Amino acid sequence: MPSPTNDDRHSGLIYLALATFLLAGCSINRIASDAVADALLEGGTAYSSDEDIVLVGDAVPFVLKTVESLLEGNPEHDGLLQAAASGFTQYAYVYVHQPADAIELVDVGRGYAMRDRARRLYLRARNYGLRGLDARHPGFIERLYREPEAALADCTDRDVALLYWTTVASAAAVGLGKDDPNLLGQLPIIEAMAQRALTLDESFSAGDLHVFMISYEMARPGGGEVAAHRARAHFERAVTLSDGHKAAAYVALAESLSVAQQDRVEFDRLLHTTLMLDIDSRPEWRLANRVSQERARWLLDHAHHFFSE
Repeated sequence: MPSPTNDDRHSGLIYLALATFLLAGCSINRIASDAVADALLEGGTAYSSDEDIVLVGDAVPFVLKTVESLLEGNPEHDGLLQAAASGFTQYAYVYVHQPADAIELVDVGRGYAMRDRARRLYLRARNYGLRGLDARHPGFIERLYREPEAALADCTDRDVALLYWTTVASAAAVGLGKDDPNLLGQLPIIEAMAQRALTLDESFSAGDLHVFMISYEMARPGGGEVAAHRARAHFERAVTLSDGHKAAAYVALAESLSVAQQDRVEFDRLLHTTLMLDIDSRPEWRLANRVSQERARWLLDHAHHFFSE
């Protein structure tokens, strides 16, 4: 699975300062909403450069609900829809989906409930992403489910971030809802969106599309050695595009391919490489790398669950 990233104004979470504009008892009209949202979406690394995962996690839910409140008054605001798609995806992964793995080891029922919550959050993120694409390309959602290749042909490099977050959220929801035939039936659309994004800008966010494809290749039905080869190719490309400074690629390969091939030596090597990365060398990726390092520690501590030795 993917980990949280920052791509300037496109993939970062909204500043907590957004809340200061929601004065009690006051409504924000469309013009004010546009001005506030645009000002706060112009970038910055207040979240992505923070190393305190808990602090960020405490702040994000209020921010996300603030974004949704603004969207009620301005339902087609481009920046807000993109922020909602990326924000709910990242929050679901870091603060609900990953913790469910640990909780499931001691409380299966609670772990299952958390996975179900993560699935619903991913679907919320997906829907915001689709709304964003539909606002840019009227009729996109209807055409996507009828003729995905034709609908996606209208997308340009401007749409890559929305395509990425919509794809990641959709794939994550499918992964947590494999007993839902409606979700499973969307796999061809998910793959079409991923391939279109790669075609438009395979270097997006210093390799995040390739990190996603590492896990996706290994999760697709009937992948085998061909999928393993493709996963390694995506890993190499992700490392190249990030100059080796994004930990998510190492975790993704270890958690998917190394486990699938029962290669404990490679598993340990990749995760120890993750732990050795200097998260201060690229401040804009500090939070994402911290999240990946925490995941690496958990995987190493629970490696006996993934390998038969």
